[in-house]
Amino acid sequence: MSANPPQFHSRPTDDAAAVRAELGAGLLASVPVVAPKFLYDTLGSRLFEAITELPEYYPTRTEAALMARHGPAMAAAVGRGRVLVDLGAGNCAKAARLFGLLQPPRYVAVDISVDFLRQALQGLQREHPAIDMVGLGLDFSQRLDLPAGLVGPGPRTLFYPGSSIGNFNPAQALALLRQIHAACEGGALLIGVDLQKPVDVLERAYDDPLGVTAAFNRNLLLNLNRLLGADFALADWAHVARFDPVQSRIEMHLRALRDVCVRWPGGERRFQAGQSLHTENSYKYTRQSFMALLHDAGFAHAACWTDAQEWFAVFAAQAAPGYAGGLC
Repeated sequence: MSANPPQFHSRPTDDAAAVRAELGAGLLASVPVVAPKFLYDTLGSRLFEAITELPEYYPTRTEAALMARHGPAMAAAVGRGRVLVDLGAGNCAKAARLFGLLQPPRYVAVDISVDFLRQALQGLQREHPAIDMVGLGLDFSQRLDLPAGLVGPGPRTLFYPGSSIGNFNPAQALALLRQIHAACEGGALLIGVDLQKPVDVLERAYDDPLGVTAAFNRNLLLNLNRLLGADFALADWAHVARFDPVQSRIEMHLRALRDVCVRWPGGERRFQAGQSLHTENSYKYTRQSFMALLHDAGFAHAACWTDAQEWFAVFAAQAAPGYAGGLC
């Protein structure tokens, strides 16, 4: 049994100057926007953990129930004994529940929130000393760059739970899935996907009466102040979540409660009362539309499990080398 502590690595692509440039460009865009990855500093990650405990937030518990009920079938679909790469690992709890079924010799946890990931992985290593563990601080929203020396040779199982694929528009999601296909190296993908459902259910999930999601969204402003040197004041902004039926997505915004001018070194942006800063999208799929997306990304032999209400789905699909099409 291994007693080695987990390894931690951070890719050098997210230097401070590049982050400031990205944030400044988003704030100065004709429609001001901040990428949802910036919601997940250490406090934001903990607030999201709290969101998953809310009765209104169905995705986490529905996905967990699906994996508990169908875990053996999922493991059979993706294969056992492979390196497990967990995209957006967070507290690593979802992957840990699959260790007994998937039997990975190595677990690679990937997340943008490095400090939060470090704490989670250190505790997990103590619970599973026989599994080699690696933490990788990486923003894979732009490019999925998995160092071969850390991950090991393929085939691999890539795990992307929690419906985070919904943060990308369909074209971006397709591009990411194609990168995931390449990263599998002939292995497989296990992915959670949120499905279309009544609007009132969706909007309660993203605007809970306790205000936890509002705190999560508004914490983004504090993160912007730290990263960009901006002067956002929390009292000037309110959380908004609404469903766009044309795009089939929940949108999260921060709406200015009054006329404000936000400044940072080298720039400023004036917001009129009622104008919003777009902070997140969460696209909702049908089983058929996501199956088609997997097909277009090069995956084959896809299987799908849903709950009785068909609110959430888990897909398993093979990424055979050289696969060029064909219905799943």
